[in-house]
Amino acid sequence: MKTIDPTQIPVPELFGYLTSAVGPRPIAFASTIDREGNVNLAPFSFFNVFGANPPILVFSPSRSGRDNTTKNTLDNVLEVPETVVNMVDYKMVQQMSLASTAYAKGVNEFVKAGLTEIPSETIQPPRVGESPVQMECKVLEVKPLGDQGGAGNLVICEILKIHISETILDDKGGIDPIKMDQVARMGANWYSRANQGLFDVPKPIAQKGIGIDQIPNHIRNSAILTGNDLGMLGNVEALPCTDEIDAFAKAYPETITLSRQETHLKAQQFLKEKNVNNAWKVLLAKL
Repeated sequence: MKTIDPTQIPVPELFGYLTSAVGPRPIAFASTIDREGNVNLAPFSFFNVFGANPPILVFSPSRSGRDNTTKNTLDNVLEVPETVVNMVDYKMVQQMSLASTAYAKGVNEFVKAGLTEIPSETIQPPRVGESPVQMECKVLEVKPLGDQGGAGNLVICEILKIHISETILDDKGGIDPIKMDQVARMGANWYSRANQGLFDVPKPIAQKGIGIDQIPNHIRNSAILTGNDLGMLGNVEALPCTDEIDAFAKAYPETITLSRQETHLKAQQFLKEKNVNNAWKVLLAKL
């Protein structure tokens, strides 16, 4: 067997082993605000529930392993000790991934990821309207586990109110795991989906996606493109240039004559093939 001494390897390498070995992990899609009222939304897979009386959940925004900076989520709960933990289903996984982009403080990831803010009933941070389960929480304690890059910070929360979409309930009023279609985090870019196995979602670390808010309205409001489709489109750092679009149109002249509906279907097919660049080209060739 390969034996590892955690003190003898770089933190990023250790992180890779840990997150690949311990999984699948549920995702805390946490919405918070700072003292000025700026909203932040970010996912964390160091997360679980730890009691029912009182109902307690804990998640951990780690310090950056690259530059030892802290997450906006951590800064926010220290200023305003409240959070909504929104559960993630498959329909929103790409938008959730886009929200993990390291946008500057003050940037609202709800807007960037094209997600809906819904007012909470007991606390200040908003809920994610697309989430099948939303838990309003007060933060009881933030326990730092170290001061170096990669160190966790346990955000210990008491659940004050739970909102559950009736679309995921079974005939007895319980949560049907198949209807919920929940996703969980694995190592690297891998996720798991209830009863569906593994799939991968590229993590936006090296780039900052333009965000769904920068997608033209006729694309963003498409009746065909899903939230996951828009999340993939919004996760590009820059759009194809005019020369690239022109070259694409010459190579595929049939795309110019497509209707808007057919264009969106063609783009969706490219997205299923994970060819985001061509999806953008076919969409922009019609503008």
